[in-house]
Amino acid sequence: MKGKNLSKKKPSAQQSKGKSNGLKRFSSSISHDPFFDASESKRRRKFGDEEIESSDDEGDSEVEKEEEKEEEVDNETPAEKKKRLADAYLERLRARERKKREEEGDDEYEGDEVVRREREGERDSLIAKILQQDQLEESGRLRRAIASRVQKPETSEGFRFLVKHRQPVSAVVLSEDDSRGFSASKDGVITHWDVESGKLEKYAWPTDEVLKSHGVKEPQGRAKKQSKQVLALAVSSDGRYLASGGLDRHVHLWDIRTRKHIQAFPGHKGPVSCLTFRQGTSELFSGSFDRSIKIWNAEDRTYISTLFGHQSEVLTIDSLRKERVLTVGRDRTMHLWKVPEESQLVFRAPASSLECCCFINNDEFLSGSDDGSIEHWNVMRKKPVHIVRNAHASFIKPKLEQSNNEGLSNGHIDGSAHHSLNTGPSALSWVNSVAVCRSSDLAASGAGNGSVRLWAIEDESKGLRPLFELSLVGFVNSLAIAKSGKFLVAGVGQEPRLGRWGRIPEARNGVALYPLELS
Repeated sequence: MKGKNLSKKKPSAQQSKGKSNGLKRFSSSISHDPFFDASESKRRRKFGDEEIESSDDEGDSEVEKEEEKEEEVDNETPAEKKKRLADAYLERLRARERKKREEEGDDEYEGDEVVRREREGERDSLIAKILQQDQLEESGRLRRAIASRVQKPETSEGFRFLVKHRQPVSAVVLSEDDSRGFSASKDGVITHWDVESGKLEKYAWPTDEVLKSHGVKEPQGRAKKQSKQVLALAVSSDGRYLASGGLDRHVHLWDIRTRKHIQAFPGHKGPVSCLTFRQGTSELFSGSFDRSIKIWNAEDRTYISTLFGHQSEVLTIDSLRKERVLTVGRDRTMHLWKVPEESQLVFRAPASSLECCCFINNDEFLSGSDDGSIEHWNVMRKKPVHIVRNAHASFIKPKLEQSNNEGLSNGHIDGSAHHSLNTGPSALSWVNSVAVCRSSDLAASGAGNGSVRLWAIEDESKGLRPLFELSLVGFVNSLAIAKSGKFLVAGVGQEPRLGRWGRIPEARNGVALYPLELS
């Protein structure tokens, strides 16, 4: 086969002449076209010292630039989003330091460029120290000393009721900035309130048709309609989502900004008893009476996976920034789940049934038991490193009415029915809730006799040191401590959170706030 010559031939003089004549004819036709005449009149460019006039459509360039910026934000990668948020956080810190220096009147060297640069360097190094401090506190390697600064109350003024509920409060949570709180009760009422003013707003449940469109399944068991009773709440770190769970076996997702129901996650075969968001993410964990823990993504509205290991109902759940989950079940065990490794550590209670738990940091945690004990645990040991027995012993016994044992309204047998006969001092002093001020040495616990105690978390050799006791009337079903350590909120009810085995008629159902004075 003969090879083909791929080189291009040069055009002849006649061809080039024809092309030039064609270009001339084309350019002359353009010059006489009224369309191109109009465009030239709109845009005349004169070089040299003369002005450059443009068409009127250049006035929309700013709007187009803003739209391009919005598109860039929408199309940014997770790494770019992290960098943007980090830059914004650094700028806020710099602005705060500049404002502090202005308030101190430290602007005498404002005109000196060298001194100004030195001051900026000092400010940046101070910001670096703040960031390092925050990172150490978040990781649990540095514990803020707040317990030693808490002042013991000298007056008889105690808790102040901030929110009233008709039924016993089952859950209380605080937002990341401590400015807002959320509470839920057994009648399905979910409230959103301001900590300073006490202004209250309720979340309205949508109609059954809307709930079905959001993913709610038909009721199971003996129930003929879905129960609205809420047992657990959780709020995301960014303040966008509120999750609720209860007897209808669904995890409900709410938009905090609009207080509207946006999604329902089915899948659990028993009541949803506990919820928690992983800090800094939209990852949501739910524990249920069906002995499982499920993982969801609130941002994507998707189910991720299920964790199995408990042999009885899951009662309480907690998580920090790390991908670890702490759960307590009625099988007398506490599980630490390492989600990426798909493994778990099992901690067994010495002689009692665990009721509640919370993280101190990634390696330490607290638990409360039905015999009134509080346990201090370390991830390196399978047994408690320290136990405080009779943590809420009280000589004052509230008037207790024994209730009839009933199954839960959604066809599930109440797992706490076997406690119904045990309504003596040990039942009233059992620890219903524990809470820790994040990245600090301050903890709190609440019991069925209305007692709330504050604790200082010390070294493992010393364990927990009691600070002082606060009194309420009723079952302390939920506790939350502000990140700043300036106040404590308690969810109180006439009945315990997960049962109806006892009732204290004189108790008030609501959310009580106690301000903590720091030295």
